[in-house]
Amino acid sequence: MTTTPETTATSLLRFATAGSVDDGKSTLVGRLLHDSKSVLADQLEAVEHASRNRGQEAPDLALLTDGLRAEREQGITIDVAYRYFATARRRFILADTPGHVQYTRNMVTGASTAELAVVLVDARNGVVEQTRRHAAVAALLRVPHVVLAVNKMDLVEYAEPVFAAIAAEFTSYAASLGVKDVVAVPISALAGDNVVEPSAHMDWYGGPTLLEHLETVPVGSDPSNEPARFPVQYVIRPQTEAHPDYRGYAGQLASGVLRVGDPVTVLPSGHTTTVAGIDALGRETDIAWAPQSVTVRLAEDIDVSRGDLIAAGPAPVPTKDIEATVCHLNERALRPGAKVLLKHTTRTVRALVKEISYRIDIDTLEQRSGADGLDVNDIGHVVLRTAEPLALDSYTDNRRTGSFLLIDPADGTTLTAGMAGEAFDTVRATTGDTGSGDEEDWV
Repeated sequence: MTTTPETTATSLLRFATAGSVDDGKSTLVGRLLHDSKSVLADQLEAVEHASRNRGQEAPDLALLTDGLRAEREQGITIDVAYRYFATARRRFILADTPGHVQYTRNMVTGASTAELAVVLVDARNGVVEQTRRHAAVAALLRVPHVVLAVNKMDLVEYAEPVFAAIAAEFTSYAASLGVKDVVAVPISALAGDNVVEPSAHMDWYGGPTLLEHLETVPVGSDPSNEPARFPVQYVIRPQTEAHPDYRGYAGQLASGVLRVGDPVTVLPSGHTTTVAGIDALGRETDIAWAPQSVTVRLAEDIDVSRGDLIAAGPAPVPTKDIEATVCHLNERALRPGAKVLLKHTTRTVRALVKEISYRIDIDTLEQRSGADGLDVNDIGHVVLRTAEPLALDSYTDNRRTGSFLLIDPADGTTLTAGMAGEAFDTVRATTGDTGSGDEEDWV
């Protein structure tokens, strides 16, 4: 079985929304849910009641998404909110991410598994710094499809030249980041123009509405075109009378397809063997594909533990030296010499931040070397040394096995999201010194 880009009632699109404060993102999401008939009657009644209490005659659709009390009081989105809805053509998981600059890190969370990002801009303001930051995060996380939603077209008299100028500027910037698929849609979330229904005010626009594009954009990929990666989560050895010699390795297939008889390599040990059997939902099967959760049995009785990676096809080379692009998520700065825990798939090891090679200037895409640390929301390049070898793919090749987290070993706080390899091919280097840390006995 393979995943196809066909739009069926069972196909699923994960997408994230992002936009600057007051660009109307919550109103857009509310409009999308309301006009696609994805709002329950009691939810709409609650919104109408809250709107009347605020002195508004019409229901404020933004209240459908701003669920936190602090969000409703301030009129902004703070946390990532996941919304689930469906149309006749597709199911959707929407990650509504905050727009304020101090919550940019939350977009990393929301967009990390997204196949499409909707970047919202105010037609009156055009592309601003936060717009570029959102585009950069989408590119960094290798989100394959980006939609530019130019909102509040009603406030610029639905002028085509305004939309065209914004679309051209954003498309050019996105191309410099390596984003290949950008679709621009002129909308008015407040009035409902081109969100679900076509606009009567913009006959010059001949493209799809936002929902039409979400329903028809190709999603997923063919697992057979990807190398199989199976992180081991749990070793199953019942040692019962019925199964005295059973040894299986349970986990979720991160990518690719595994078949009985496939030659595989267990990493980081490097032992090779073949797949003797696959169990799914208590039954034997001949094949498994990502993202199925299965139990794999191997032909050879070799040492395999939680955190090991069973790989078919070209296997990554285990290494203790990792170069990666990171987005720092914590208020505490990341400094050279910091001792951290690195979590990669099901494996967690000690690591040392040897060097912060450079910080990326989101405005110019220049590499600002000589940085003494990364502050919250900063994107940069680091060199890490781990206590044990890890089998990482390049993030460009595999988003699941090319990503990792840096964790504070003292309290378990997530510090940094990492992507193995370089961020963008087009970043420009600037001169400066780099810092390095003392390995001591941490690794």
